[in-house]
Amino acid sequence: MTGKAFRAALAASVFISAAGVAHAQAAPQDSDAKIADLQRQVDELKAIVRAMQAANVTAAPSAMAQAQAPVATPATAPVQLAAAPPAAAPEKKKAWYDKLQLRGYTQLRMNEIVSGDKNAPAGVSRLRSVQDSGINENGNFSIRRARLVVQGDISNRVSLYMQGDLAAAVSNQTGGEARQNFFQMRDAYADVYLDKAKSLKVRLGQSKVPFGWENLQSSSNRVPLDRTDAINAAVPGERDLGVVAYYTPPKIQAIWDELSHEGQKLFGNYGALGVGIYNGQSISRAEKNGKLMTVAMATMPFRLDGLGGIFDGQIVEIGASGMLNKFRPEVRAGGVSAIDYDDNHVGIHAMLYPRPFGIQAEWTWAKTPEWDRATSSIIAKDASGGYVMAMYRVPPSPLGQFIPFARWQHYRGGWKAATNAPRLETDEYELGMEWLPMKELELTLSYANVSRTEADERRTGRAKGDLVRAQVQWNY
Repeated sequence: MTGKAFRAALAASVFISAAGVAHAQAAPQDSDAKIADLQRQVDELKAIVRAMQAANVTAAPSAMAQAQAPVATPATAPVQLAAAPPAAAPEKKKAWYDKLQLRGYTQLRMNEIVSGDKNAPAGVSRLRSVQDSGINENGNFSIRRARLVVQGDISNRVSLYMQGDLAAAVSNQTGGEARQNFFQMRDAYADVYLDKAKSLKVRLGQSKVPFGWENLQSSSNRVPLDRTDAINAAVPGERDLGVVAYYTPPKIQAIWDELSHEGQKLFGNYGALGVGIYNGQSISRAEKNGKLMTVAMATMPFRLDGLGGIFDGQIVEIGASGMLNKFRPEVRAGGVSAIDYDDNHVGIHAMLYPRPFGIQAEWTWAKTPEWDRATSSIIAKDASGGYVMAMYRVPPSPLGQFIPFARWQHYRGGWKAATNAPRLETDEYELGMEWLPMKELELTLSYANVSRTEADERRTGRAKGDLVRAQVQWNY
């Protein structure tokens, strides 16, 4: 029983007693009988009060517990109380291996020489390309690239990048026949950021050499199937072992981020300015002369909005690169030349990003090792060449993105990556179309009219013909 009930019962007993006394005073003749009756009622009330007091003492703990318990809300009118937010658990710091990602791409090609010098007698050039060994008399399918990349930040200031290719080939030393599909290291480097904004970094290891816009652009991102001979002649394989510093001002990075967001095919973030030193013997080859190759490249994108008219929204990028090196090519007699040859290059590039129409062009001049027929020896000789390419980004459609392109390339000079550094004479006109039905899949078709010397100093003349090529690339 509650305190209120107890007090009400006590008041009632007092009231009844008082009423009885008053009544007795009003009728004295019946006082004795009525007093006795009132005394009986008072005794009964006192007994009830005592019982109520005992019950109240027993129920007090239960009543207190009920008072502390939440009040049930009627089912017809539920009231939702806001739950207190759980205490935030301390964030667990990720281990470096949790920050890594695995990605890559594979390219399946088919090349067909539809007319021209598919084959030739000994000593005469055949229709071949230093960019793709799958261009030969047999043609058919080939895996051009099968890349796997592991990359990620291992701390706030250090990131790593490793890339291998499952489509590399090595020579059968006894028979000369190539063995296909070996896993070969392409990149293995760490980036060390020197500022919190990550605009200045030092790259350590085997990585791309900052010479030529096209050389730096990933093969997974390039519109045509292959790089051009002239630009690639400076750094066949595009990579070497060394140290390079890259700097990108935030304003320039903002332009590249904008272009990347809209799906433009950039050259990758190799900095607005890059300066480096490398061994100088090209990719995956041991150093032979103890001298360093020095290289530098600068590139700068500009907005053309201020010119008005057709230039509204357009972005152009221009730049230049240079390289000083001493190179020792492989020789037909076996091994590597004991002579250091000048291997110096300078190049310029310009790019009007396709919004929707674009133009890309590069040109290079060099002094590089080249086989000299008159003396039957390798000599450092002049070289030059480049390309011009036009492209158009068709507005996106339900079928995907289409990019038709047309390219002309020209080169006269040595190819230092081949035995005895043979001379190349390349003229090529190419028409093609890249189709991206989805981000995971790309299809490229191209036709080329070709005139080339083969990369073999034992063969003479220029092979001519027409090529039809197709490539399917899947990204993962």
